Amino acid sequence: MAAAGSPLLALKIDVDTWRGTREGVPPLMEALRRHEAGATFLFSLGPDHTGRAIKRVFRPGFLSKVSRTSVVEHYGIRTLLYGTLLPGPDIGRREAGLMRQVRDAGFEVGIHTWDHIRWQDHVAVKDPDWTEREMRLAVKRFTEIFGEPPRTHGAAGWQMNHAAYALEKDLGFDYASDGRGIHPFEPVDDRGAPLGVAQLPTTLPTLDELIGADGITTDNVHEHLLSLTAHPPAHGHVYTLHAELEGMKLLPVFERLLAGWRAQGYELVSTRELFSRLDKSRLPRHRVEMGEIPGRSGTLALQGTEIV
Repeated sequence: MAAAGSPLLALKIDVDTWRGTREGVPPLMEALRRHEAGATFLFSLGPDHTGRAIKRVFRPGFLSKVSRTSVVEHYGIRTLLYGTLLPGPDIGRREAGLMRQVRDAGFEVGIHTWDHIRWQDHVAVKDPDWTEREMRLAVKRFTEIFGEPPRTHGAAGWQMNHAAYALEKDLGFDYASDGRGIHPFEPVDDRGAPLGVAQLPTTLPTLDELIGADGITTDNVHEHLLSLTAHPPAHGHVYTLHAELEGMKLLPVFERLLAGWRAQGYELVSTRELFSRLDKSRLPRHRVEMGEIPGRSGTLALQGTEIV
């Protein structure tokens, strides 16, 4: 599916919060420059309501995840109060200049979400009208900031519904990276009908899914991930990182990963670059479904069965 040459590893950066935008994005840009790596930055463009995630405490597996990864350390007390005891700051209004700096530095920019918590906690069960309102809010703000419409989308929390997939095509996206899977594919609905745009799913586990499990620590998590990428697949990899983690406390881990992937022979690119090198006429068709993965609570969008 991908062109011949060096194996590709696409870096997809989810920016969830105001703190992650202003404090995590600049160090990530510097690290990427040092390692001559491309990346796609996906921004949360509306209010930061991170504090409303407290409702997830009742989800199976949520408390065990929190106990493994220090949420307070990575997100900060103030961020964890936004949308509850403190008003949620408007990320896009406050950080439009920084977002444009990312684009002007040569990195691809796209939409993560309008309201991260609202999308992640509700979209899977919401109707098409609700879904369209949320997506159009994000598209409008993105266009105001960058002076042009967005061309890619990566769903907050890997949460989607069928209306959201369909809207990505209607809204003019070229491709998206909304779920988890093993290789690029064309999404189809339960009947096998085309649904939305080409998907480049995240193919590797994230740091917060790994650290604290099976003896994996911040000191050796890079070794585990590098063992998973030791034999490059023909279709390349997509690795999702978070500005709140790899851009802050876990930046040294990310730099070890960048160096390790370079040593393995990977070309580190944006998701758009990976998409541009695909043979679009040969992408397999897969259903999209919701399911669980190790290390993450709840269900999320997955690459489902192939339709031949």
